[in-house]
Formats: sequence, structure tokens, C-alpha cells
Amino acid sequence: MSKLALLANVLEYIEQHISEDIHTEDIASACYCSRSSLEKLFRCVYHISVRDYLIRRRMTHAGKALVERPDLSVLDIAVMYGYSSNEAFTRAFRQVWNQLPSDYRSNKRSPELFPKMSTSSVEGDDLMKTTKFDISDLYDLFQTRKDCWFVCADIRNLIPINDISRKAGDLAILESMNRMEAVAEEDDIVFRIGGDEFVILTNSTGEEAARAKMNKLLERNGECINFEGKDIPLSLYGSIVQLGRKTVRYNELFTALWEAIASSK
Repeated sequence: MSKLALLANVLEYIEQHISEDIHTEDIASACYCSRSSLEKLFRCVYHISVRDYLIRRRMTHAGKALVERPDLSVLDIAVMYGYSSNEAFTRAFRQVWNQLPSDYRSNKRSPELFPKMSTSSVEGDDLMKTTKFDISDLYDLFQTRKDCWFVCADIRNLIPINDISRKAGDLAILESMNRMEAVAEEDDIVFRIGGDEFVILTNSTGEEAARAKMNKLLERNGECINFEGKDIPLSLYGSIVQLGRKTVRYNELFTALWEAIASSK
């Protein structure tokens, strides 16, 4: 089995069993490889352990459930995603979202903080350094908003923040998403397309409105996140783009968004 095929199987297995009590050993066994080989490959491509990826995907699903299923209690959702107590679930949820599940639910929005990983970053068996996420589930929405504007952002100097601590880097990513959410309107969709790249799909064909959102986002450049008592300045690159009807295919859309982000640097 090629490395590409193995990664695709691993990602799909995780999604199909996201609510079950599975561990790295179970995933490796189901995909017919050793745990050590899987961990080495996964870290090499995605720069994260299988376990940490699994937790982040569970908490992303759990976040959606908290917002979209008000009929379920926090404990119901905890059990749904393999946690036997509120305490264990809250601890994992707070590690990813930096807030309590009850506070998250009151926000009534569920951004795509950690979408499913994509194997599109791997060409054959060549392992690329860039992490990409699979946002194909949003493609139908893109098609209905072809004339709308995108607001794109990228974290400046994330590597030095990650050098302080991976948790500090996670906090920077979360704060970036929060800043995107703060400028987004009710019908806008906020999602993540790469390791530190984010997009707002607006519901507006007006360039001025999109530019105003971008400017409002960039006004916060230099504001600090606090990690273990240390203030770390956080700034973003920003750009806007209207793709129109030029990008019919999903890959073309993805590439166009990446190019818009690259042009802002």
C-alpha cells in the first residue's frame, strides 16, 4: 500500500469511527500497519500525532453538536463522542477551544477550527510540507455564492510561536479564528483551509463590505495572546478575492484561495 493510500484510509477510518473509543493502535491495526510506522508518517505529513488529530476532530464535531443540537445536554454530547463524564469531556474540549462547552454553546456559531485533513498535500509518495484541509463539504455552498467575496487571512510568523510551544501555536490559531468570527456577519462562513490559513466566505457581492471586514480584522494586528503568563503579539496577513464563475472545480477553488493568501504577503 502506498503512503498516500495509507493516509487516505487512516483519515477515513477516523471519520467513520469518530464517536467510538478508538486509539492509535486500533487505527493502525485497521489500516494494516504498525503503530510506529503510522505515527512517523502522520507526523511527517501533518506535523501532529494521530491522537492529537483524533481529539481535535472529535472536539470539532462536538462543537457543531453543541450549537446544532440544543436538545442534547453537554453530557449527552460527551457520551456521544466517547467520554463517560462531563469532567473528562470538558477538559478535552477546553484544550482545543480554550473555553467551556457551555460558553461555546452560548456563542451559537461553530467555525471549522479543525476540518478533516486532506491527502491533496501528498503527490504520489512525496511528502509535502504544507498541511491542507478537506473543505469539499462546503463546495455546494461555494457554488451558490460564486459572485460573493472571500476574506482571506494567514498568521504572520507562526513558526516562532510554535517554537515557544505547540500549545502556544494552537492558541494563536484559535485566536485567529476568533478574530475572523468577530468580523463575520451571521450568514458568513468561517473555515480553515491550511495550517495557519483561514477564509470567510461572505454572503455579499460588495467589494467595499469585504474590504471593510479585512481592514477591521487587520486593525487587531499586534494584539497579544497570553500563554502561561507570556504575552505573544499576534498579527495576520489579509486579502480579499472574488472568484466569480472562473473556478468551477473544487481544486481550482482551493488553489485560487491559496493564491489570494499568498498575494497578501
